[in-house]
Amino acid sequence: MALPLFDVVRDPGPDFVGLLGLLDERGARDGQGQGAASPVGGVPHGTTIAAARFRDGVVIAGDRRATEGNIIANRTIEKVFPADRFSAVAIAGAAGPAIEMVRLFQVQLEHYEKVEGSVLSLEGKANQLAQMIRGNLGMAMQGLAVVPLFAGWDLHRSQGRIFTYDIAGGKYEEEAFAATGSGGRDARATLRLGFRPGMSRDDIVRLVTKALFEAAQEDSATGGPDLLRGIFPVIGVIDESGYQRVADEELIALARELETELTTRRHPE
Repeated sequence: MALPLFDVVRDPGPDFVGLLGLLDERGARDGQGQGAASPVGGVPHGTTIAAARFRDGVVIAGDRRATEGNIIANRTIEKVFPADRFSAVAIAGAAGPAIEMVRLFQVQLEHYEKVEGSVLSLEGKANQLAQMIRGNLGMAMQGLAVVPLFAGWDLHRSQGRIFTYDIAGGKYEEEAFAATGSGGRDARATLRLGFRPGMSRDDIVRLVTKALFEAAQEDSATGGPDLLRGIFPVIGVIDESGYQRVADEELIALARELETELTTRRHPE
């Protein structure tokens, strides 16, 4: 198979799903394909997820929108799931396989704890998730990629930790924050500008909410806080007490604050 080359305008860069779509178009144009839709057509995809550490733990979050190409497939999908008491997974990519992977991951951690009589280390949990992502590589090559974030409280180190992955199951630990998905670039930019070591839980929750809010301003596949419909990101806080979801009441106040900030930015007095 020849190496696919694209001009500057059409080069998909690091967008794996975009690459598959362009290859499918090229195959149809050259008479090598059936002219059918891209292999990922019609499959709901999760979009933007983020995580950041604070001085007493870690925050993990995801927007609520799932898309099928340029269509909104679901406005209220949940992308953040507690894996066990002290860890959580946020999903991006093909929603169906991602949710199935998370459910299986939850069962495996529970099974390990029952059989061994102890909780698997956070590093061990991260490695187990990496193996599951690697096992999905065949599906990823067909466009059904799953690229999650994993975060949790390390009982041995007494600190929050964040892990990112690639589609082949490569695992990488992030020191401060991470974001991925279609709006990941804009979310990371906001996190990079606003993050400071030693920030409090409330400050990091606000920063992560702002990161998703800013990503939604630039990326149509990312859903920002929606006060009209009452739809807000799913944000989980993990510290020495375990996983706890941030209440919508707190997110409503943050959403109103961010909208006021955006209005002031657009129309300064």
